[in-house]
Amino acid sequence: MIWSQLQQVSRTIGSSDLPLVWARAGHEKIVMTEKFENASQVATVNGAPSVGAPLTASAVPLHEPFYRIAPPQGFLDLNLREVWNYKGLLYFLVWRDIKIRYKQTAIGAAWAIIQPFMTMVIFSFFFGKLARMPSEGLPYPIFYYSALLPWTYFSGALQNATNTIVENQRLVTKVFFPRVILPLSAVLSGLLDLGISFLMFIVLMLYYRIDFAWTVLLLPGFVLLAISTALGVGLWLSAMNAIYRDIRYVIPFLVQIWMFASPVAYPSSLVPERWRWLFGLNPMTGVIEGFRWALTGHGKPPGGLLFVSIGIVAVIFCAGLVYFQRMETTIADVV
Repeated sequence: MIWSQLQQVSRTIGSSDLPLVWARAGHEKIVMTEKFENASQVATVNGAPSVGAPLTASAVPLHEPFYRIAPPQGFLDLNLREVWNYKGLLYFLVWRDIKIRYKQTAIGAAWAIIQPFMTMVIFSFFFGKLARMPSEGLPYPIFYYSALLPWTYFSGALQNATNTIVENQRLVTKVFFPRVILPLSAVLSGLLDLGISFLMFIVLMLYYRIDFAWTVLLLPGFVLLAISTALGVGLWLSAMNAIYRDIRYVIPFLVQIWMFASPVAYPSSLVPERWRWLFGLNPMTGVIEGFRWALTGHGKPPGGLLFVSIGIVAVIFCAGLVYFQRMETTIADVV
């Protein structure tokens, strides 16, 4: 009955502006803050009240810290430091995704090689041998595999990031943490597959006796650009998928169309000059062309296409982060 009285008091004076941390009666503390006062106070229960008797409390200054979970106050209140404080949770989620992906699999990590390798074989036959697509002086397997490396990573990371909020709905609705960690972990966990599939590219380079150029030193920058692209688009789609569940059915179609709108099966030099600026609005154009140039050293540097892609990625990433932050306050209610 005493505990029910405390709950009754919480319904009377408790609100989002008066968060309470309850303690059982008997000279124990009830922490509360008031919006119109500068100092926090502690109400100390004076003894255990009898049934039906009101609770009496005396206010004393509060010297112990406490935490208040509140929605963002401003349009750009991103609180990125909070994400850094939860880096341990981010590491755990990335490791969990990797273990789930390869748990009880017959081939294991080889799946990360089979998908881009088989796609490379099909592209080399149809677009290379039959269609005679230009390859910038490179063997067709090298030309296509160097583009499939970033594209396979991007498509997989995008699909995983889109579904991560819905797949972790029990975690979202029961535990407080920065929700942006979920799509971020889905994007980072795909880097292992990218590293494994890169081993096959080294084998292909040795088979065709092609040496790596100095441009390979710029590869981490293009990897970072691919991560930013996948995360930026994933923030948009993951928040939308939590509200509109049919978004996940659009993703395979979107990825398929996006691949043919990117220079994966053809070089960007085939695009007419007057349409080159429109082609550069695709953020994956600079990523794919940059990967191909950095890994092989053949062809011209991405140049203008790269700078346009960087600008588009920056806009998508920042806008996606703001949109996700605004939707974060309602995701737990609708997921």
